[in-house]
Amino acid sequence: MRLRQNVHFFLLGMFVGLSLSGLVYWGFNSIWFGNHLTGHLGRTDVASLTPWLAPIVWEGTFDATLIDSIYKQQNITIATTLFALGKYTRFLKDFLESAEEHYFVGFRVHYYLFTDQPEAIPNVKLGQERYLTVKKVPSLNRWQDISMGRMGILEKLIENELANEADYIFCLDIDTKFYGRWGVETLGRLVGVIHPWFFNVPRFIFTYEHRRESQAYIPAGEGDYYYTGAAFGGSLNDVHKLTRTCREQMNIDAANSIEAIWHEESHLNKYLFYNKPSKLLSPEYLWRDISMCVGQVKIIRFSHVAKNNAEVRPNL
Repeated sequence: MRLRQNVHFFLLGMFVGLSLSGLVYWGFNSIWFGNHLTGHLGRTDVASLTPWLAPIVWEGTFDATLIDSIYKQQNITIATTLFALGKYTRFLKDFLESAEEHYFVGFRVHYYLFTDQPEAIPNVKLGQERYLTVKKVPSLNRWQDISMGRMGILEKLIENELANEADYIFCLDIDTKFYGRWGVETLGRLVGVIHPWFFNVPRFIFTYEHRRESQAYIPAGEGDYYYTGAAFGGSLNDVHKLTRTCREQMNIDAANSIEAIWHEESHLNKYLFYNKPSKLLSPEYLWRDISMCVGQVKIIRFSHVAKNNAEVRPNL
């Protein structure tokens, strides 16, 4: 009897010891990877984690050499969708040339360009394993319809073409330009970009949709961050869920003659409030050339370019 008890205690001790060792090992590696990929490499002036412990990527919070070496072993492809309708084709050359210099350099990228003017696409030399597919779409008379229509197009693209073609997808505005590295530190299951106008203001300033009649409704006093609709991404599965949900909710609003205050951006914010992103990108990853500089933003990687909206948008 005593021998059996001793054996039981011995086995229990081994189980507890192995469990603790495993927890220590997991904890050490989690902290190590967190610190080196997205975590605390010296920034104390900004928050680098959300309340739900998702990393917020800023300059100085990741080791580019290390994270590049890790993802290089995975042989990944990043699909990138762009919409250039009407006069927005004028932004293509600067976008593509700057992307080839800064966007996922050294990794396989496939751009999917949706346009009503395929003949206006500039001849931009792409690097090795960089591809451009042009898809013609109908012209539209309202920029709001162009903006909101993207969700349904992205949903179908993922369903019909990308399942065996890409690992991640980013959806980016075309009236933009890259000025610095946008690399694999941005990859994640579901990625939102903090809007440059709202990253350092109180929540009551956020321009969420507050009308209960809209499917994009977020109650007053609620919300985490305000995300830009000009850049978002993640895994194919998660972005497909996002685009499908936003498209369905916009269809419901349309049937009820409601248009959310900031169109698909309002629906994106509703989705990301209730489906927390696994990674956030700081405003370094979507600035505006008309924005004033602030101390926390050490580098501008990607920015909207200054333009006359009344001149380039069809209904202004």
